Amino acid sequence: MKEIFINKIENVSKIVLIENGNVIEKYEEDDRKKRLEGKIYLGTVQNVLQGMQAAFINIGEAKNTFIHLKDILPKVNVVNNKEVQIEQNIKKLIKAGDKILIQVKRDATSIKGAKVSTHISIPSRYFVLMPNTDIRTISQKIEQEAERNRLNEITSRILPKNFGVIIRTSALNKKEEVLEKDLKSVIKLWKNIEKQVGLENIDIPKIVYEGQTFIQKLLVDLVDMEIERIVVNDKKIFEEVKRAITELEEFDVKIEFKENENIFKTYDIEEQLEKSEQRKIWLRCGGFITIDKTEALTAIDVNSGKYIGSKDLEQTVFKVNKEASEEIAKQLRLRDIGGIIIIDYIDMADEKHKRQVIDILEENFKKDRSKTQIVGFSKLNLLEMTRKHMKGGE
Repeated sequence: MKEIFINKIENVSKIVLIENGNVIEKYEEDDRKKRLEGKIYLGTVQNVLQGMQAAFINIGEAKNTFIHLKDILPKVNVVNNKEVQIEQNIKKLIKAGDKILIQVKRDATSIKGAKVSTHISIPSRYFVLMPNTDIRTISQKIEQEAERNRLNEITSRILPKNFGVIIRTSALNKKEEVLEKDLKSVIKLWKNIEKQVGLENIDIPKIVYEGQTFIQKLLVDLVDMEIERIVVNDKKIFEEVKRAITELEEFDVKIEFKENENIFKTYDIEEQLEKSEQRKIWLRCGGFITIDKTEALTAIDVNSGKYIGSKDLEQTVFKVNKEASEEIAKQLRLRDIGGIIIIDYIDMADEKHKRQVIDILEENFKKDRSKTQIVGFSKLNLLEMTRKHMKGGE
């Protein structure tokens, strides 16, 4: 059984996804922090920094936003799942005073302004539309070749030229008419944005697309995960959830409103959330992992702890590392850890055991809605991987 609980206290909303009584995902939204991610603006180039191959864009916020050359150049190809851009001088592409259509890809911090890109992406329930590119791709979580071919054929028939698209996992086994309706609606949305941008007397900078609220985005992402119940304690959020559910056809879910009640305390969720903040996590076998975040990366250390195992050292080490892999996949999803992740496993002499540890990680990452990439073990026997923050989308 899967449930969503949204608990708002003062200005902070905490959202958790529960499966069979266990918290598997958690998020936090603060009303006092303005969220720009996903919004599309018509901005003005303030200044261009040739040495950094970057520029600052005024979108009307307190801080100018930052754009790099690679986010201005068109995505011309895809090689090994990586977008390839052509090398150019940024000053040949934009200059101070130019108007530019951009989308916020990462919110501002206390130090830096928001990061933006000209590579627009507009999500719908089954697709992510990418105007002005020919890149078309499909979720790797759709594994059946026949279904991948069907979805690609349907999309190719509907999608106009000069539009790219990502076919989302939620499109799996959906009827053609349902997919067509969804894709055409998001194309229409983009056409309306283009009309706004084309107006002669438009004030610049100007926001031309608000994007989804975090609640809307979350519900769209979770709609096909067989959510049975949503419990909310705030009237405004309750109304937002009801509107979002109404727009999501074929989504039958029970919505409960517990006015001004701390539902995390009522449903014994608080203790689980407290544990999810701890640095040390014990494993069933008696070993443990520690999780330490830095600005550059997240480091995870695996320790044997109380586990002494059998007479065979390699098997003892392998058992701890196997359990650690399952727990690491769980914790990365639960804590929504993104960016570069380095895992320091207990050293394994057997290369077969290293491969099995990677297989366990990959199998458990199938439950994660976010994109993960395992690079492999380095020469220092550290496992390198990356994970995308869920707030960044699928």
